[in-house]
Formats: sequence, C-alpha cells, structure tokens
Amino acid sequence: MASTALPPALATRSIPFSFSGHRRLIYSPAGFGPKSIGGPNRFFHPFRLPYRLPSVASERQIKDPVSEEGCQDALGSTVYDASTIASNILYHAELTPSFSAGHLHLPKAYFATAESVRDELMKNWNATSSYYEKLNMKQAYYLSMEFLQGRALLNAIGNLDLTGQYAEALRKLGHKLENLAGQEPDAALGNGGLGRLASCFLDSLATLNYPAWGYGLRYKYGLFQQTITKDGQEEVAESWLEIGNPWEVVRHDVSYPVRFYGKVVLGSDGRKHWIGGENIKAIAYDVPIPGFKTKTTLNLRLWSTKVPAKDFDLEAFNAGKHNQANEAHANAEKICYVLYPGDESAEGKILRLKQQYTLCSASLQDIIASFERRSGNSVNWKEFPSKIAVQMNDTHPTLCIPELMRILIDLKGLSWKEAWSITQSTVAYTNHTVLPEALEKWNLELLQKLLPRHVEIIEEIDHELINNIISEFGIQDLSMLEQKLRDMRILDNVDFPDSVVELFSRAKAISEVKSKKKLLVKSLELTTDEASENSETMDVAEEVSDVAKSEGQLEEDEDSTSADLSWLKSSPKLQRVVRMANLCVVGGHAVNGVAEIHSDIVKKDVFNSFYRLWPDKFQNKTNGVTPRRWIRFCNPELSKIITKWIGTEEWVVKTENLEELKKHADNEDLHMEWRAAKTSNKMKVVSLVREKTGYIISPDAMFDIQVKRIHEYKRQLLNILGIIYRYKKMKEMSAQERISSFIPRVCIFGGKAFATYVQAKRIVKLITDVGATINHDPDIGDLLKVVFVPDYNVSIAEILIPASELSQHISTAGMEASGTSNMKFAMNGCILIGTLDGANVEIRQEVGEENFFLFGAQAHEIADLRKERAEGKFVPDPRFEEVKKYVRSGVFGPYNYDELMRSLEGNEGYGRADYFLVGKDFPDYLKCQDKVDEAYRDQKASLSSLSILQVHTYFHAHYIFTFSLFFMKEIYPKEIIISWLSKSLSQQRWTRMSILNTAGSHKFSSDRTIHEYARDIWSIQPVPLP
Repeated sequence: MASTALPPALATRSIPFSFSGHRRLIYSPAGFGPKSIGGPNRFFHPFRLPYRLPSVASERQIKDPVSEEGCQDALGSTVYDASTIASNILYHAELTPSFSAGHLHLPKAYFATAESVRDELMKNWNATSSYYEKLNMKQAYYLSMEFLQGRALLNAIGNLDLTGQYAEALRKLGHKLENLAGQEPDAALGNGGLGRLASCFLDSLATLNYPAWGYGLRYKYGLFQQTITKDGQEEVAESWLEIGNPWEVVRHDVSYPVRFYGKVVLGSDGRKHWIGGENIKAIAYDVPIPGFKTKTTLNLRLWSTKVPAKDFDLEAFNAGKHNQANEAHANAEKICYVLYPGDESAEGKILRLKQQYTLCSASLQDIIASFERRSGNSVNWKEFPSKIAVQMNDTHPTLCIPELMRILIDLKGLSWKEAWSITQSTVAYTNHTVLPEALEKWNLELLQKLLPRHVEIIEEIDHELINNIISEFGIQDLSMLEQKLRDMRILDNVDFPDSVVELFSRAKAISEVKSKKKLLVKSLELTTDEASENSETMDVAEEVSDVAKSEGQLEEDEDSTSADLSWLKSSPKLQRVVRMANLCVVGGHAVNGVAEIHSDIVKKDVFNSFYRLWPDKFQNKTNGVTPRRWIRFCNPELSKIITKWIGTEEWVVKTENLEELKKHADNEDLHMEWRAAKTSNKMKVVSLVREKTGYIISPDAMFDIQVKRIHEYKRQLLNILGIIYRYKKMKEMSAQERISSFIPRVCIFGGKAFATYVQAKRIVKLITDVGATINHDPDIGDLLKVVFVPDYNVSIAEILIPASELSQHISTAGMEASGTSNMKFAMNGCILIGTLDGANVEIRQEVGEENFFLFGAQAHEIADLRKERAEGKFVPDPRFEEVKKYVRSGVFGPYNYDELMRSLEGNEGYGRADYFLVGKDFPDYLKCQDKVDEAYRDQKASLSSLSILQVHTYFHAHYIFTFSLFFMKEIYPKEIIISWLSKSLSQQRWTRMSILNTAGSHKFSSDRTIHEYARDIWSIQPVPLP
C-alpha cells in the first residue's frame, strides 16, 4: 500500500492512550496535550489509518505508524491473535462509535467487530485495486439488478481464515460469535436465484483471482419484509439500512450525471446532443468482496441517487409548498428505494425503467472513466473490448447497449460502425428465463419519452438488423422471411421501413404472377390441333411475363395484396414495444443459458431464428453456487466430516475432491457421523421454527423442504395439495394404521410472493391455513407438520439447507431455467424430488438416477399436453378431484379458495386450464412420494435382540456417547436406547443416498461456472496479488 502524506499537525507527536485495559495511539494536533476521551475536546480528531492499527497493549517500544517506515511495518507485521483482535474491536467501539459510550452490548459489539474485519479487508481491497490499475489487464464487469449477499460477517472472517481467532476474541469480551452474527441484517439487495447467483459469482471471482467488479443498485427498502398474518402474506419495507451498514464505503468523489427526458438536437459539430430534461447524480457505495484464503478482494459498486442541495426549492418551502420544494430530491432518491417496484401503473413502469437506466449509465460511465485513466494520454478505443468485458445478468441491464453506443458516438466522436463493433465485442448476455412474461418488453412511447436518444439508436439497430435478415435469408421464401422478421425484430408492432414494404410488395406481386403463369400453363389441355394450341399457350406465357415486367401491373398487384402484407404495418389495437431480449442477442457477442436443458430450449425455441443465423453466439454455462458459503461456513459439522474422510480441505476450492466420498459411501462409521451432523443441524431448525412461527416440531421426523420464490410454475401448489391428500388419508385411518403407513414429516415452506401477484399470495395463504389446521390436530401429532417460515432469506437458508433431508424442485418441466437452491441442497447431502427441469437434469446425472426421486411430464411433452387439455381430452385423476373438493369443503378455514382451485380447471382461458400441469403430474407425484417414504424407512437390520451391553459397546465404538454404561442403564430404559439406535441405523439406504448427493454435487460449484465464463466469454485470466 502506498504511503499517504499526512498533515504536519498530525505528524508532530503521538501519545499512548488507555481505555478498558487496552492501549491505542491517539494523534493530537500540535499545541494540545492528551485529553480524556470522556471529556469535551473540540480540537481532538483521532486519525484512523485505512488498516488495522497494531496492538500496543504491552510497554514495548514501537515505531510511530504515522511515519512512512512505521506505516510499512504496520502493514507487514499484523498479528492475528485473539488479544489483538479484541483490542481492535474495543478500539472501534470507542473511537468509531455508532452507539453511546458504555456497555459493549450486542448491536454495538457487532458494529465494532464488523469495522474491525473491514480494516483487514481494506488492506487487500486497496492493494487489489492498485494492482489492477498498474497491470491494466482485461477486466470483467458484472451488471445485475440484484445481489443477494446475505450476512457478511461470518463469510468475511471465514474467507480471511480468522473464524477461530474472532470467536476467541469475542469470548474474551463476553460474547459468542454466533450471537453477534445474528445482529446483522441480510442486505436487502436481491430477492431470489438471480441475485444469489450474482453473489456466488463474485465470491468465486475473488477466490479464483479473476479481475472483475460487480455493479448494482443500493436499495434502501429492498423488495419487502414478509410477515404472515391470518390474512396471509403482508409486506412492509425492509429496515436493513436504518442503523447503517458497516460493510459499505461511500465514495463521495465517484459520482456521475444521469439524465431522463429532454430532447435530442443536432449540434454545430455535426453530433447529436441530448439536452434538457431531469438530471440526477449517481453516487458510488463500495462493498468489499473477499476471496477465500487469497489476497484478492474485489469490489461491488452500488449506486445511490440524489440531486444537489441547490435543487431544493427554498422559496417554495418557505411559501408552505413543502412537497413541491422537495420534489426534485424525492424523484431522485426514490429510484433506489425499492427493488422491483410495482409496475402496473405508468408511474411504476417509469420508475423501473429509471432504475435500469441508472444502473447502466452510471456503471458504463465508471467503466469508461477507468479505461481512459488506465490508458493515460493515448486512448485507443479499438482496444476497449480487449480491456473490458460487460456481462448483462438477464435483460435488466439491456440499456447498456444503446448507452454505450451513445457515449461512444455522441461524447467520444466515434463513427456508428466503430461504436457498433466495439459494443458487440464488449457486451454479453445471460438469459435466465423462458417465460414469455419475463422476457422484458418496454412500451416504445414510454421509452421515447424518457430516453429519446436511446430510442433513436435502438431504431437504427433495428433497421440494420432487418437489412441483415433479408440479406441472409433472401426473398425466395417469403413465408419463411416473414416469420424470421416477426421473430427477430427488436421493435414489435412498429411499421417496417418503406423500403421493406416495397420489397415485399414487389416480391409478392412477382410470386403471384409466376403462380398464375404455372396455373395457366397447367390448365391448358392439348387438343387435336396441338400446334395451334401450343402457340396459344406460348402467347399466354409471354403475356404473363410482360405483365410481370410492367410497373403499372406491379403497383396494381401491390394494392390487391395489401391485405396480406398488413403485418408490415403497426396495429393501433396493440402496444408498440421494444423487445429487450432481442436487443441483447443482437447487441452482444455471446448469449448463454444457465443449464443444459435451458440452453437447448433457448436455441430450439426462444431464440431459434437467431441461433440459425448466429449459432456460434450461443453457449451453455450451467449455474453453480459457492461451496464456501453453502457448505464450509453454513455447515461446519458436515465440512469437518468431509475433510476428515477425504483427507484434505482442498475440496473447498476444488470441489472435484468431493468425489472421494464415493469410496466411503457404505462405511458405517461415516454413516454414523453423517447422521449425527444432520441431527445437529435439525436441532437448529427446531429452534428457528419455534422462534419464527411458534410451532414445535420433532427432529425425529423427515425434514421435507421447499424454499424459493412463490410462483405458479414452481408449483408450491402441487406440494401443498400432496400434503393435503396425505392428511386426508391419515384422517381416514386409525392411529395404528397411520403409524404403520406414514413416516413422520415436517414440511417446511419459505419464499416471497410478489406483492401484486394475487395467485401466488393465495398459495401462501393456503399453505399457512393448512399448517394451522394440521399442526393443531391431536389425531396427527408429530406424524405431519406444515410450517411456512416467514421472510425467507439467505440467513434462514443457511440454517434450513444443512438440516434438509428431502427438498422439492418440482417446477413444470421446461420452465425453470436452472435453479440454484437444488445445488445447495444436494451439496449438503439432501435428496431431491423433482422433474426433469433446469439443473435437475444434470444433478440427477451426477448424483446417480437411483439417488434422485423423479416424476412428471418431460419438457418435450408439455406443448402436446396443453393442446390435449385445450381439446378437452384430459381426464383428471380421481385423487386430484378428491383433494380439490377437500380444500373447498372449508376444513382449512373460512377463506374461499374457489379462484385458486378454478385455475386448475377448465380447458382454456386466462388463469384457467391448469397451465402449469399440476393435475397432470399429481398422480405421478403421489407415487413418487410413496417411494420417498419407502426409502426413508428402509431398515438395514432389526436391533430388538441387542443386549444393553451391545448397545453401549456400539455407541462407544463410534464415539456417539461418552457417558458410562451405568449412567445409560440408570437414566434410559433399554427399549428407548434400542429404539434410538434402531432409528439411527434404519436409514442406511437414505444416508448412503445423502452421501452420494454430496459427492456428486462437485460440478455445481460456481468456481467451475466462472472458469467457463472467463475462458469462453470474457477472455480474462487470473491475476493473483503478489
């Protein structure tokens, strides 16, 4: 780290100052002596270096760290022992306080600890940035509307390999690390898989030493905080920033102007100028992203929006027009208030579009400023793609394409051809969905009003695309060309250029003339006077040919066929829109799906016409998750077992080592340890569920978990209907029949339904109503529990996933792009039940078909099944009809679920006809669940004949119990001990499946995915810090 020149006043002297038994250097300006920290001193300004100060607890002689020599020594001789860390925590508690002086209570201790950790990160963070500036190598920039980070404290100290030291330091201060970590709110910067994937990618990029940055928005209130009431889901604003965020650093010197509205004028320099309108500033907030046991610490830059103080209308305020006075500030700040604001209103649509453009504009201005700074006095724009790679995470950052064009052409003076070549070579696009409603389309008039210059650029790109399509496919097959233009055009329901209309009119006329000619020639029959007739036929053919050459006749044919060419003109009944996904495909050099089956659908269906035109653009990059957060840190018990049996901890960064577990899959010692870890994790969930819901669940039951965003295609409805059917059958049995027929299950749900998604909120309501009924039914007891954990987030996932035994990934085949929670569950030894959808296909291949519970229709069957339904040929299973009737009976409360049930009925219509095939897959789902029960109860051996001595010997040999045989005999009856041990050994088959799931999950590390992006799309190399 380069030394920083200090003000003379600060460099004159240093004095030791003591508090709470710890000593720190406090710098006092010349002319002022030491002051009591508790007393007033308006001249006292403690200077804190951007790294952790060394401990001065002893009386040994130290160098003044303000001097250059002392500064270098401080950087090079950091001691990471518990006492030093404790001293540093106290330093922050007293000298960088967010709370009042006095008792080191939990919130205060958390903030001080986080600031202490940030000191450690800061050194590597600054060093990484400086090293990249010096090398000026190619760097990747990942733009995403979401980064679902989760808590940072445990992840940061884990990556720094200081978990033990911090735990001990906090113990010295009277706190437990896990209690302290619980004080940290989850960063409300994302919602689901899209944001969590982005965060996993940043972790892998840092761990693998790839030069990269992330860009996003700093949402003040997140998506929403979910609460569950008697009425179902309710939403309140997230409060994660209310007391500050110790992990972020605001960069007051890094801000960029962002413009909306206004108009485009042609300047005297011949360039287009976008002027006027509404202007805001995007301010940078940086968050460090440390790699695992590496110096590399990358940057996540989040933008917040504001306007300068001068835009506050003081005159209006003093006149009592307070809202008017603050209007500019309110309009700017609300851009970063909420993730995915409701867009049913025009105002909501404008706000979403402003968010997307702010992300793109501020980020690209920052990237370009970095490129120009690193280039020095010799900026060569042709080198831009060799230094910069921009990855658009889904369609939200699509405006990067016209914005980069605008900056290069209007501000940097490049030609269209040069700018387009640079843009296409720089930008790449990841597609995350095949759902039509998720492929963004923006109203053209709205976009034109808000971003007029960008619409001009998009129109020109669209025009060039049309010419390219016609050039590539020709006009021989007009029907095929029409279909290509309909599929591929960026602007939809927008008039085609006059030249294209004329081309089609002429081509249509010529085609019809040729058809008439063939028809006439065919219809003529030779008579006995063949020569005469033959001559007549030739005359007709020549006449037709002459007609085809006649301009007047062509014009007449154009008029007569205008009805057939109506698709070339816009319809006033439909919106004119910009298809953002098409713009992404056209404007980038690479398009990737996120699972093998998804990438195939992208090529064969979603973007088939583009794929046929540019096959080399399309790739697959199967998603992955970071094994650091998702095994090593969230499941330390299992991690220790894996390391012990593999013989190395290298699996944390080289997950292919997990395959070594296959060699031990039948080892009984491993089985016992594996089950013990699972039981320990289940006890944590018991506490979590009681805290969040008040329900008491049994750790002896199977934990069956489905946690993900609530959506009809993810089919939480199929899951809860299966549970309802199970409950109904239980109620029809005697107590003994229930026990013999069903294994105990705790069915856990979690996830948020978007505030405006009515049907999804009905599903949440049904789940909670079913839980309230079953959980209070004395006939059922612990045989079945249904729990909805409110406000599901990363921190809750880190508790649920390690404890899971069965996880449901049951989306309609072909509709889930990939999924990443399935990977996390498999890594933690959870067995999946699911369809052949998304990454399920590859997970099943890797873990083994026998270790995955498969059911349901396959992706290639879905279209025909929907057609069958539309034709009225589908016959629902009687059990499906039975369970719907049971829901409607009112057994789960007074709420009217008729609308929800009707979505599963009928043959056609919006919100009807069971579009997601719940009824079709229901019988196969029940059958598969029977297989789950069978596998879970499958016993290896009966232990009823074991003596108490054999029981004790078995436990002792496996280090399960440390108490004596006498203690066991006195406290526990023989039958209870044998029953416990029987349960422990009854699941050898299940445990083996669990081990093989972890062993087979190695492919699904985000490290593998990032290596592929770096190699195939970004063309970047690892850059380890020296």
